[in-house]
Amino acid sequence: MKNLVIVESPSKSKTIEKYLGDGFEVVSSKGHIRDLATRGKDGLGVDFEDEFKPTYKISKEKKDVVKELKAKAKKADIVYLATDPDREGEAISWHLADELGLEIEQDNRVIFNEITKDAVLKAFEAPRSIDMKMVKSQETRRILDRIIGFKLSKLLQSKIKSKSAGRVQSVALKLIVDREKEIDAFIPEEYWSVLALFENEGNVIETSAERYKGKKLVMSNAEEAQTVFDAVQGPFDISKLEKKKRKRESKLPFITSTLQQEASTRLGFAAKKTMRVAQKLYEGVQMGSETEGLISYMRTDSTRLSDSFVADAKAYILENHGKKYMGKYRAGKKTENTQDAHEAIRPTSIDRTPDSIKSYLTPDEYKLYRFIYFRTMASLMAPSEFDAVSVVFSQNGYDFNGSGSTLTFDGYLKVYDYEKTSDKIIGTIDEKKQYKAEKIEQNQHFTQPPARFTEARLIKELEELGIGRPSTYSMILDTIVYRAYSTFGAVSETSKTKVFKPTEQGVLTNDALQEHFSSIINVNYTAEMEEELDRIAMGTEDNVEALQRFVDKFYPLLAEADETMVKIEDEKVGEKCPDCGEELVYRNGRYGRFIACSGFPKCKYNRALEENKRPEPVQTGEMCPECGSP
Repeated sequence: MKNLVIVESPSKSKTIEKYLGDGFEVVSSKGHIRDLATRGKDGLGVDFEDEFKPTYKISKEKKDVVKELKAKAKKADIVYLATDPDREGEAISWHLADELGLEIEQDNRVIFNEITKDAVLKAFEAPRSIDMKMVKSQETRRILDRIIGFKLSKLLQSKIKSKSAGRVQSVALKLIVDREKEIDAFIPEEYWSVLALFENEGNVIETSAERYKGKKLVMSNAEEAQTVFDAVQGPFDISKLEKKKRKRESKLPFITSTLQQEASTRLGFAAKKTMRVAQKLYEGVQMGSETEGLISYMRTDSTRLSDSFVADAKAYILENHGKKYMGKYRAGKKTENTQDAHEAIRPTSIDRTPDSIKSYLTPDEYKLYRFIYFRTMASLMAPSEFDAVSVVFSQNGYDFNGSGSTLTFDGYLKVYDYEKTSDKIIGTIDEKKQYKAEKIEQNQHFTQPPARFTEARLIKELEELGIGRPSTYSMILDTIVYRAYSTFGAVSETSKTKVFKPTEQGVLTNDALQEHFSSIINVNYTAEMEEELDRIAMGTEDNVEALQRFVDKFYPLLAEADETMVKIEDEKVGEKCPDCGEELVYRNGRYGRFIACSGFPKCKYNRALEENKRPEPVQTGEMCPECGSP
């Protein structure tokens, strides 16, 4: 009889089976096999009278998968559960164990952070039991999301025709709407600058007026700028010259959120695309006769690197770049809730250089792998060093500041070409000499409103505020756009930068939620809830008590909103439905307004407005890893 190993993804099952050898059969659950049922109180699948006990049901599309897994499990000597190394993966393992009738206390849970032969074989030497604290945390999150999602969505649909609300989704929408309101309320203020350009040894030194008689200089109008301009037509003295050696440390290795942010900024990848490509690199790429996972697990909030990887990387840096390029290993700050069992996102082998495997990768895979590879190597290399000069040119009490810098040692920049640097040479300054400006100019400016959120900026904001989890960010942002609460597109015809801008329905939804649920749909409460879930995972918080506190707070608000929230009637088209004869009305969708039958859901007639017809889907050239379709 063979040992059975169950993983989540079909794409890595064959690789792991090859690593383990003849005594093992590796199969896939294809993700979650079951979810909360839609029966019980309000169809939530949760028993409020029995400590929020959930009722689960096998997903319709997974019934055949479960049937096959049960048959294989009966014949196996041991069933190993090797789902992903996070709370979601832990929960999937528990669902499998429960459904297949396995002993929960059995040491059959196997965890590896990279899909390489050594890592997989080592993991199977030390299986453990399922961590029920992590399972409870994930289960609590799912129950919270089900209660808020079902109850708030139903309320909003009946009152203001909005399609959904969510625990994290609605707070992300609030950030987008609040930013838009700041922009609308913004009143530009005029200010001026005076620049002076000096020539020195063939170099141009650009300076700006910063202070007058030691105090910060502010010029609010043309007259004030003209006063400065008139006062500095003569020669300048050097009132301050400062030379320093500066160092620039490399950034820490990627975690999920920083990978999404930086890939958006540097590579132009959407968060969803970044995670999809990273998943493929993690699960393994066919390289000749071998399939190897190229990066460690891509859902992590730890910047730690394993001792063995650090040792290998340092040896590589020493051999290929020399001792002077060796840096100190920095693990980064470890927060209370960091899952430190994980590592940062790193290559599985420092010897597997991007160019050596380029022929096995798609262009996108190569770009992301190269980014991860050199970011990790750079984090272990020496800082770059600069000679920095700051100089102050003074005349009649006005100080004009200038600066220059020269790269004296490239350090980590030798390999990390994603940070551009160029020398700003100003030549040798003679402190005893007077300098005449080659050019003095006055410039008018206006203060700018805060910028709308790009995907990278919004992810960074969510992370800094402690809202949601990095692995869910791309899905949250997609949902907001899919529900037509926000558009995501270029700022203008001349700009490629894509930003979030709330729709009328998005503003309406946010305003309704803030009017009735501001004590729950807000940054602080959502962040506190994430911390509660972390404490449940660590065993320092009781999940039932946490759920009861939430329900006691949420349901009174829900009852009051149901009574007082203003109901918005559908706008009628003035036509009858050709299928059932009911009135046709305008509805809002992902692609703008469309026409639908007021008898929905009994009658599903709808049609697009001419200007909002949905574009034809574009083939990516990739095949779905789950079913093989384009």
